[in-house]
Amino acid sequence: MFKKIIFFLALVAATVVVGALVSCAGGSDLSQWNEAVYVPEYAGGFRISAAEGKASVIITTFTPWQGAGGETRSLFIARNGEKAPDGFKGQVLDGDAERIVCMSSSYIAMLDALGEIRRVTGVSGMDFIANQYVQANRDRITDVGYDGNTDYEMLLASAPDIVLLYGITGASGMEGKLKELGIPFMYIGEYMEESPLGKAEWCIPVAEIIGCREKGIEVFNRIPKRYDSLKAIASETAYRPKVMVNIPYGDAWIMSPPKSYVGRLITDAGADYIYPGDTTEVSRTIDIEEAYRLVNECDYWINTGRVASKAALLAELPKFADVPCIKEGRVYNNNLRLNEHGGDDFWESGIMHPDIILEDLINIFHPGLLAQSGPLYYYRKIE
Repeated sequence: MFKKIIFFLALVAATVVVGALVSCAGGSDLSQWNEAVYVPEYAGGFRISAAEGKASVIITTFTPWQGAGGETRSLFIARNGEKAPDGFKGQVLDGDAERIVCMSSSYIAMLDALGEIRRVTGVSGMDFIANQYVQANRDRITDVGYDGNTDYEMLLASAPDIVLLYGITGASGMEGKLKELGIPFMYIGEYMEESPLGKAEWCIPVAEIIGCREKGIEVFNRIPKRYDSLKAIASETAYRPKVMVNIPYGDAWIMSPPKSYVGRLITDAGADYIYPGDTTEVSRTIDIEEAYRLVNECDYWINTGRVASKAALLAELPKFADVPCIKEGRVYNNNLRLNEHGGDDFWESGIMHPDIILEDLINIFHPGLLAQSGPLYYYRKIE
């Protein structure tokens, strides 16, 4: 009888130990993973959550592509031997990522801002990337091609822990193959954010992926501090010039709504975006006649796309030769840091430096307002 009691107690103890190990390693319910680890202040497209007592986290992307309609993508970062919770259907990254393939150059800029550019092992469109470290290490950083034409042999050769990707109007075409290869991926949806600061805030989930969230928060928090300081200076000016943007592509002259990324930058720089938009807050196409009227009424014209000179601009739009902003030299383009292949650093490092972009625009719209400001960094005058 005594032996039976001892055996029973031993069995109970073993069950408790195994249960504790299972509890530690996984088997949790997905509903328990609702503890906010980081709540974004400016971005609306992501959340980082955890469960009590767990080292692992779940990053959820709410805006993986345009028109996602509530469809999300999630990544579970497994730490300390913990398992994904029951019911989790997203991607699983085993530990913090050391080797990363970036399908957008903006992700490279985020890693660079975090001081972790060395983790980049693969990129998309090497020639169009501005980052000096990436260009200096072309021999060891793999160009894996593009979403619609990915070289998976090269991608495998880069041995990534994770692929950072994006969708345009639907899921990335890489999803299926990456699942087949067993390579985890994560959608970084910064391009969907309308707030300049919201775009930059996506560096925090990237920091989480590599295990340095607190550093990411520290890096990011410096950005709104300077941005808001510049914005406050610009807001005190009585003069608010009217600003036109873009040039046509074919017959389509696309105008973003006033609350878009470019519209907010213009407003924050102490100017008025000349296009009123409508209540739908989506981009619209205007015809050349309406564009001509708006350019005639504006004080400045910016973001003129592919044109590099006044002559090139007028070659495309000869009817615009008599508009005041062209005649008086008030046309500026955001391609000062364009490389020889057409890669524009404005859309790369500019994602992490909205304060510098804002400083450029204030210097354009209000010359002399920023007493200690240097030369333009992303913009140049079209001459």
